[in-house]
Amino acid sequence: MKFTSKDRIGDIVADNYKTATVFKDFNIDFCCNGGRTIDEACSQKNISAEKLLTQLNKIIAAKNDSTIDFKNWPMDLIVDYIEKTHHRYVEQKIEEIMPYLNKLVIVHGANHPELKSIQEEFVNSANELLQHMKKEENILFPYIRQLSSNVSGKSDYKNPGFGTVENPINMMKHEHNIEGERFRKISSLSQNYSPPSDACNTYRVTYSLLQEFEDDLHKHIHLENNILFPMALEAETELN
Repeated sequence: MKFTSKDRIGDIVADNYKTATVFKDFNIDFCCNGGRTIDEACSQKNISAEKLLTQLNKIIAAKNDSTIDFKNWPMDLIVDYIEKTHHRYVEQKIEEIMPYLNKLVIVHGANHPELKSIQEEFVNSANELLQHMKKEENILFPYIRQLSSNVSGKSDYKNPGFGTVENPINMMKHEHNIEGERFRKISSLSQNYSPPSDACNTYRVTYSLLQEFEDDLHKHIHLENNILFPMALEAETELN
């Protein structure tokens, strides 16, 4: 089945995450703003919807068994995957990137003042993401695991202390938007992670790590916003 200009971006990426590469190439946000249709996104960017759809449908035509279909996973498995894959990645890469950024500011900051701004944005993002992930691991994800168990009939449903799952989900999505904006700023400050002509190897490695970090963050946010959270909302509605 081919995509159309009326399809929502988040739904498209949920069906096949390989399409995320196409949206990234067209500089279209598929995670925080996944509720837009192809028409809406292309109109805002002043680009050809037909050209975008051609690229998307090429991905579908080449779809193979290696594509992970998260939509058919149970919620508790998705939560485990997020914690073990994305949360662990964030924790490890923060520790790796911080020293590099500190060194760049000291060595190259005088000639490249944007490095100080990049460092400040990343430090703020790192601190917020670590707190964000703890809230998910300690509050939201345990409840989603409970919902998954309730749906499968393994346990009885219990009302959470926060009222409805929509409350923490809205908070998490708001925080996702903030981090998405921070990394758009980092990308802009770094000229889309393009090292200057006088960049040393550390400079180049740091920019590559920052770009990889942003790419993983997009996958992370997409998996929660467009797949896990809608599942949790639907499951809670069915149980009440």
